[in-house]
Parts: sequence; C-alpha cells; structure tokens
Amino acid sequence: MRAGYCIFILLVSLTLFGIVDVCNAGKLSYKFYKRTCPRAEQIVKEIIQNRTQSNPSLGARLIRMQFHDCFVRGCDASVLLDTVNNSTAEKEAIPNSSLSGFDVIDDIKTAIERVCPKVVSCADILALAARDAVSAPFSKPLWDVQLGRRDGMVSLATETNGNLPSPFANFTSLIQLFNRKGLDVNDLVVLSGAHTIGVAHCATFSSRLYNFTGKGDADPSLDPTYAEALRKQCPNPASPTITVEMDPTSSLSFDNHYYDILLQKKGLFGSDAALLTNRNSSKIVTRLQRSRSSFFPAFAKSVKKMGAIEVLTGNAGEVRQNCRVVNP
Repeated sequence: MRAGYCIFILLVSLTLFGIVDVCNAGKLSYKFYKRTCPRAEQIVKEIIQNRTQSNPSLGARLIRMQFHDCFVRGCDASVLLDTVNNSTAEKEAIPNSSLSGFDVIDDIKTAIERVCPKVVSCADILALAARDAVSAPFSKPLWDVQLGRRDGMVSLATETNGNLPSPFANFTSLIQLFNRKGLDVNDLVVLSGAHTIGVAHCATFSSRLYNFTGKGDADPSLDPTYAEALRKQCPNPASPTITVEMDPTSSLSFDNHYYDILLQKKGLFGSDAALLTNRNSSKIVTRLQRSRSSFFPAFAKSVKKMGAIEVLTGNAGEVRQNCRVVNP
C-alpha cells in the first residue's frame, strides 16, 4: 500500500515540481536520488576523476571544505555561499580564507543541473565530491555517502568563531567542540587523521616554533629536529604565501601515516599534539598507528557521522540552483 502511494505521490511531485522524492523526504539514504536523478553520483565521480588527474591535492582541499561546512550550521553547504551586501559569508572568515575547490563544486553543480534541474543539493554534491576526491587514487570509494541534505540559506562569517576547531586548541577545547556536534573522542582522533593529506600555512603553527610561551621558545612537545626543519621553511614572522606538508613526505597519500608522525612528536598543529595529552585519545592514536587496515573503516564511520551533523532534510532549506547564492 505504502509503495503504491509513494509511487503515485512521486509521479505527481515530479510532474508538478520536479524536485522531491517524498518517500525519502526527511531522512538521509544511500539511494536518495535513485528515481529523481540516477546519474548524479556518476556525474560527480567523472568530474572529480578528471580534476584530480591535474590536481592531486584536491582530496585534501575538499575534505577540509566539507569539515568546515559541517561544523558551522551543520552540513548545509553554507560555506559555499558568497557574501551578499553587508552580510559577510563564512568563506570570508579567517579560518576559511585558505579554502579552495569552490570552482570544482560549481562545475559539478552546472553539469548536474543540465540533467536534473533543481533536484540535487549543493550539500550532497560537496559530500560526494569530498569522498570521490579522497578516493580517487584507490579507484574505489573509501566510504558510502548518505544523501538527502538540503541547502541552507544563511552564511555568516561570525558563526565560525567557536564552531571551527583552532589549530592551537588543547584537548579539552577540542573534545568539548566535537561533543557539541555529536562526535566523540574516537571521531576526534579518526577525523584528525585527514591531516595525512594536504598542506598548512606557516601562521597556523609558527608560534610553536618561535614563541610558544611568549619567551621566544619552541614547543617542547615538538620534536626538536623537526622544529628546526620547519624553521628553515617558515621564517619569522610567518609569510602568508608559504605552506608545508601536514604529513611530511606523505601529504598526497591518504593512509594512517599521520599517526606515525604524531607518535614521533611531529604533529604540525598544537591540536595534533593535543591528542597525545589525553589517555583515551592517545590509546586510539596508537591503535590506528599499528593497523593501516583499521584506519579506513574507522574513518568511513566517523566521516558518515560528521556528514549528518544538523542536516536539513524534507522541506527545510532549499535545493540551490547555484551553490554560491540562495534561490531568488
């Protein structure tokens, strides 16, 4: 009875509006667009495969973008919105000023709109693109993505404060923030493993090299030899144009090598080193360092939880036609 009802309502919805699969409304699912836009995931995959060939760092860029999106207002693609009038958008906030890859999301959205106009949300596109970009070197998806998110209509730079974890944060601040997002200590350690790919600007860690306690000293929790190598790359004061690998010699390989360097006291950020200051998180670091095979399923589980933070579903929000602006 329900199946017949859903099919009837679906046909009416598609005929009148072309945008909603009401049988999936209000929840995330792995087959959300099976009827309304069956080619959506393939389109994302093809574009990402093409772009990662010339930009192998795209995985690091997009998984970071998804993280920054989900931690502010939930996973609603608010980080993609441009500033409008006097309302400064999230992407203009200092923690987001180095985000990149917006053009890739735009290209995917344009391609999908040609096939399925007003159907696939920017929030879902970002979740799929991040997964596919990280997975590209493996020729298979590293995790499944639930779909059905709707796009938010508000983006405020001021809301990044207190919602995005700072690279200088101690363990207490980190776990409190993650707990507020419905994530636990295991998620904190596992998602920090994304630092195995990508680069960071010198300013995000230079205080650990030159002025840790305000006396011109280095952070004693940072390996001295590594600190000296970083000082050679990052002069004082920090240049806004210089970046270094977050995972030395392995910044393009998505693996558990991050936990190796962490235990060698070579975690780049203060927030990385903080994971070793708590007994429970330190145990998780050691466990993930010992087993590469355990990292991948752990990351899949935690990134799924992250991708469901405060999502908009059903009639909430909208499906943007352009990821940079709300619908007219």
